[in-house]
Amino acid sequence: MTESKADTAPHRAKELLALDPKQESEFKKKVQEAKKNKSIKGGHLAPGVVYVAHLPHGLFEPQLKSYFEQFGKVLRVRLSRSKKTGGSKGYAFVEFDCDEVAKIVAETMNNYLMGERLIKCHIVAPENVHEKLFVGSQKDFKKPTLPAVARYNKIHTEEQVTKMKDKLLKKEAKLRKRLAAHGIDYDFAGFAAQLPKKTKSSDSTDASMCSDDVTPVCTPSVLERRKSTVVDDDVDDEIILRMPCVENEEESSSEEEEEEGAVGDGEVSGEAAAE
Repeated sequence: MTESKADTAPHRAKELLALDPKQESEFKKKVQEAKKNKSIKGGHLAPGVVYVAHLPHGLFEPQLKSYFEQFGKVLRVRLSRSKKTGGSKGYAFVEFDCDEVAKIVAETMNNYLMGERLIKCHIVAPENVHEKLFVGSQKDFKKPTLPAVARYNKIHTEEQVTKMKDKLLKKEAKLRKRLAAHGIDYDFAGFAAQLPKKTKSSDSTDASMCSDDVTPVCTPSVLERRKSTVVDDDVDDEIILRMPCVENEEESSSEEEEEEGAVGDGEVSGEAAAE
């Protein structure tokens, strides 16, 4: 993969990372001799791959290609990058058109000081070069749309949070099984201890039957529980007030008036007889 913005990069790379004039002239002589020997023998130029490690920060595909082109023709460059962040891992593979040139580059650049780092180079044997090593090396590099840090810090939905919890709990269960299979008796809190405890279903039924609730929930379970409750009839804590009937009061008042009238008539008749 190559960087898209690489117009000014080759000139800067040559200025900052050029070899010493003495080493560069000796290297060019060796390269020319190697190409002459190949042409005299009549053999076809076989490509060679060089592994380059301990790369300093700021060296990407365009800088590496422009730097190694001063040694010979570079066919492909593969810089190892992180799939999550897109950053460089600090090592790359450079393919030259001639394997003899690749051997000279590996010998010359090994332990070479570049950007306060000692470059490590060695030739990769043809049988060890994977067929998919340079797949996608000709494409322009594009940074991942969701790097690991941005993906971790973004706001997650409830479904995503539940999925993450389930995934962590499954991993933890597998880890406990592995420890038990190896005979390791080790207990730890883990992710399960950090999750909130689930409330029991009985608590919800008790809460619904509480007298403080404004609108009690009449679910089938609550109704069955109310039916199952036994009322003790022996203990009578109720206070009953019996009020007299209105008809009895009227009858008693009429009887009293009649008695009073009869008493009054008797007194009047007695007075008349005395006179």
